[in-house]
Order: sequence, then structure tokens, then C-alpha cells
Amino acid sequence: MSEDATLIEDLRRVVEPATLGDPMRPLLWVSKSHDKLAAALCEMGHKISAVSVKRLLPTLGYSRQTNRKADEGSKHPDRDAQFEHINAKVVERQAAGQPVISVDTKKKELVGNYKNGGSDYRPKGDPRRVKAHDFEDKELGKVVPYGVYDVAANTGFVSVGINADTAEFAVAAVRRWLDQMGRERYPNARELTITADGGGSNGSRVRLWKIELQKFADATGLIVHVHHYPPGTSKWNKIEHRLFCHITQTWRGRPLTDRLAVVELIAATTTKTGLRVESALDTRSYEKGIKVSNAEMEALDITGDRFHPEWNYTIRPHPRPAKRSG
Repeated sequence: MSEDATLIEDLRRVVEPATLGDPMRPLLWVSKSHDKLAAALCEMGHKISAVSVKRLLPTLGYSRQTNRKADEGSKHPDRDAQFEHINAKVVERQAAGQPVISVDTKKKELVGNYKNGGSDYRPKGDPRRVKAHDFEDKELGKVVPYGVYDVAANTGFVSVGINADTAEFAVAAVRRWLDQMGRERYPNARELTITADGGGSNGSRVRLWKIELQKFADATGLIVHVHHYPPGTSKWNKIEHRLFCHITQTWRGRPLTDRLAVVELIAATTTKTGLRVESALDTRSYEKGIKVSNAEMEALDITGDRFHPEWNYTIRPHPRPAKRSG
């Protein structure tokens, strides 16, 4: 079994559509039995028993647990159906060899010699000294990490902004991921699938997000498919528990003394499952509150899916004008 190179990742793929609970927590629980998981893996060509599945699940952070009262309150009636829709589209695009990314903004971080949560190893009796108060440094300010997680490759790219978290900044991060990581892994890409939260700079109702994606599609020639998670379910976005939580672990107990330190700590993030991360500073200033006119929206080459078109839509590149002869 140690020679079965794809077993662990295939087990993760089989488990995740049935994962319940809160993925931001260190332990997850699954609704499929060990026998059913083993059967699914055997259909994929693996030789594995239910006993072996039981032994492997903890290495991926899964365990069987009892119910916990944590009702989120009201939820959209099509929430589960949207999860299934996203999963089906992701599996379909991955099977076609097309890239699928999960995107989101990590919370803003103060830059300077401030206390950071968690602890780190230091000589006994020599704790790291930090500022007593978290007053923002006027020169260093805060940074805005925007992440792009490649679901199939288990790699991440984080653009560290120094200004505002806007849709323009978000799409610029996607473009930078494509230039620095995406093109190398997917040289024949024709499409790009993006899974994102329903709110924030990449929200389903943000007009500028769609305008910037149209510019991205026009510049790259890629057809862009977007699938938003339903309201109140941002914690289910894969980037949260596949990338951001590991970055938080990497810099626990370490002050983010300057912008370079933030970039370097993010890039130093790794996991036992082979996560690789790249990061870069974006020093551009992004304007807040850009208004998008109805005429600009009507000029989009956008098509909504039959199922919840406000959450699922495709943006195609505009046809390029034909070159004049002579």
C-alpha cells in the first residue's frame, strides 16, 4: 500500500463530498462507513480493506464523532444542492484536465512587532518581547492576504496587498497565480473554474468582480466558470481548511514584523500531505468604491447556469476584432 501513490488523495476525494461538521476545526467527521469508502476506492483500482481505511482516515484529520449542537440557524433551502452542484462541476473540470481554484481573502493582519496568537519554541525564560498595545503603525499599517488554492495540485498562491481588499485586487491575485504557477501546470488550459464565497471582494453580487473577470478572460483567452458558496457557508470553501489554517499555524507566536516577513512566512507553509505555497507582495494601491454602470454590465459576455444563475455563471472572452489585411 505504501507504493500506491494516489491512494491518500483518492481517499480525500471520496470522503470530502460526504464531509460534515466544521472544516476549520482540526478534526472532521464523515458520514460514509469504512466499508463504503473501501468499496469506492476499490472501484478506483486500489486494493484496500475497511480496516486500512479506518487507519488512514486520522492521517487526513478525520474521525467519527457524535453530534454537537451547533445549529447555524436559518439556511438557504438549496444549500446542500449547491454543494453538490459545485462538487459535480469541480470533478467534471478536473477530469477534463482543466484547472480548478478556490479563492478568498484571509483576514487583515497588523504589521509590526505585535503579539501573534499561539506559541513557538524559545529558550526557557526568554519569551519574545512585543508591543503592549496593538495600535496600528502608520507606516507599516496592515496587509491583506488574498489566496488562490489549486485544488488538484494542492498548491497555493497568496498575494499580499498593502491597500484595500477590492474585486480588482482579487482578480489581480488570480492573474498573478496564473502567471507564476498556473500556466506551468496547465499549459493547455482552455477554461478556469473558480469556487468562491458569496460575499466580500469576490461576492456573487459584486459587479466589479464580474467586470474584472471579463477583463481577465479577454486578456488570457480562458473561459471562466464561477461557483459561489451559499450565504453563511464560507467555512466550507476549500481554501479555508486546505491553506489558510496552515498559514496561521506557520506564523503562530511570531510577530509579523514587516511585509517581507509576512510573505516569507506564508511561503514557508508546508504540510505532511505535500502542500506547497508561493507568495508575493502587491504594492499597488486599489481604489475603493468603484461604480459599475448598467451599460458595463450589459457588455459582459456572461451566461448563468440553469441552477441558481446568481451563484453559478460563465464568463467568456469577447471575440477579438479581425485584423485588417493590407
